[in-house]
Amino acid sequence: MVYNRDVLKYKSNKKILIATMLHLILYLPIIARNYVYCTMNSLKIGILTVSDRASKGIYEDISGKEIINVLNEYVSSVWESVYEVIPDEQHIIEERLITLSDTKECCLIFTTGGTGPAPRDVTPEATEEVCYKMMPGFGELMRQESLKYVPTAILSRQTAGIRNKTLIINLPGKPKSIRECMQVVFPAIPYCLELIGEHTMDTNDENIKVFRPKK
Repeated sequence: MVYNRDVLKYKSNKKILIATMLHLILYLPIIARNYVYCTMNSLKIGILTVSDRASKGIYEDISGKEIINVLNEYVSSVWESVYEVIPDEQHIIEERLITLSDTKECCLIFTTGGTGPAPRDVTPEATEEVCYKMMPGFGELMRQESLKYVPTAILSRQTAGIRNKTLIINLPGKPKSIRECMQVVFPAIPYCLELIGEHTMDTNDENIKVFRPKK
């Protein structure tokens, strides 16, 4: 029996298609299970940029994006960002922090901006209002680190606190300062998350050395 090339090509493609479909049928449950596992076990991290001008689109928010860049370098766990840009209004900051913690279920929230002495700098006040327990050591260490670079670091009022199972940390507004501050406080963050909410955050040891007590 003689087959032309088109018939042979059709039969070959049909075999490949059948083989591909069989592989999909076999591995689809595994893919679905892995997807569900990653979704259920992924960490949600809130990034809240507080800036009148950035919220109006007058300039691009590079501070919030720098936080995401640093987190991508430090965190090896599956995680997703909940990113927002809002104006310097205390009641709005409080409302968004509560939503990110209670509704979005973020285990960690970073704010950037609004920590200075100006009249509209109210991020620390909003943070203190929504937190049940304050963690002043974070702010103290960040100011100590920033003083190595600028004497005006004493004007910064950033703080940190805990709301339910969420750790909220105020960061400075400048990308360079954000990276400097995250580098010094991040080693304590994974263990803190374990203590307050049994959240497990794995990190890239090549980029950041975190503290974990010996068991």
